[in-house]
Amino acid sequence: MAVPTPHGVPEGRVAASVPPDLAQLLRAQLETVADEVEAEVRRQVPEYARPSDGAYVRNLRAGVVQALTLFVEHIADPRSQGDGIAATYYELGRGEALEGRSLDALQSALRVGGLHAWRLMGRTAEELGLDSTVVAALGELAFRTVHEVAEAAAAGYAEARLRSTDEVERRRRRLLGLLLGDGPVSSEAVQDLAHGARWPVPRQVAVVALAAGPDQREQDRPLVAAGALVDMESRPPRLLVPDPDGSGRFAGRAFALALRGRPAAIGPTVPVTEAARSLEWATRALGLMGRGVLPRQGVVRCADHLSTLLLHNDEPLLAQLQSRVLGPLDSVSAGQRARLAETLLAWLLSGSNVPDVAVRLHIHPQTVRYRLRQLEKLFGDALHDPDTRLDLILALRAEALRDRP
Repeated sequence: MAVPTPHGVPEGRVAASVPPDLAQLLRAQLETVADEVEAEVRRQVPEYARPSDGAYVRNLRAGVVQALTLFVEHIADPRSQGDGIAATYYELGRGEALEGRSLDALQSALRVGGLHAWRLMGRTAEELGLDSTVVAALGELAFRTVHEVAEAAAAGYAEARLRSTDEVERRRRRLLGLLLGDGPVSSEAVQDLAHGARWPVPRQVAVVALAAGPDQREQDRPLVAAGALVDMESRPPRLLVPDPDGSGRFAGRAFALALRGRPAAIGPTVPVTEAARSLEWATRALGLMGRGVLPRQGVVRCADHLSTLLLHNDEPLLAQLQSRVLGPLDSVSAGQRARLAETLLAWLLSGSNVPDVAVRLHIHPQTVRYRLRQLEKLFGDALHDPDTRLDLILALRAEALRDRP
């Protein structure tokens, strides 16, 4: 434990100005002064006015006595470091952090207690007829004492907050690992880990899979929303976002900007115990983005591309379907094949409406009819069979997605 050493507090003049035997007199009054200081702190600082909280009262009393003892020790020996007392305040600061409180109450108590103690000690000095030089020196010692204990408390508070933050992050990583793991997830296990990770368990979540960057620069780390669980070390990096649909978290450009330009895929919204399923689809969508089947840049929502994801869920089976139903097109040239495939898909999707196909493809209706006559020769009556038409739509749609710019 590193307890800070105060700097900039004069010692030489204080040592020369305060009679050392004054320490013995003040030490005899220490308990009485501690009673008054404790009462004043409890009167002015609401956080310490809690008679039912025995631990808080004991800590307050111990802190007051220790600070007064340090003040008296500085009078007896101005070079005294008071390491043991500083350590007490270091632990008091740590305790405030571990209890989830701010340091404001403890600092207020130090200010109030230091001022009141100085008034009481100053009154004793006047009663003894000590001159103004000694009174001023006592004031410097009082300032030094408050400075030392406040600095020690702040150091303990900062150390505990840092460790607490690290521990919460570690627990959140464990929680994310549980939610996105391969095995089944129980609500009880989630609740247990979430409590230690200070993470309110949402009803639903969505997982965002991010395109991996060339390095792990901190400036490229996403500006995640409050409550999101993040794992930038995994491949692909992922975010788990709580209650995504009701919060507008993915609305507009704000989310894309928060990702700092990284392409990303947002998995479907699922119950929290099924987060791994959202990750699975987000990862699959990210892979299709990399191949150009889905848009390569920006943010892709799985919910907007369910048919594409379904179509590519089993790639070998899709290849078998394409090979079987699109076989007749293998007999024409590559350029003619592309034009005929485009026309056939537009014709099937438009309900066999030639003018609609012409508008969609920006060609003359007569050109559409010419191509359809070629397709009739290649496919025959299969073009009018409902089951075959569905297979053709699926196969042609997959091919169009694969081949688009």
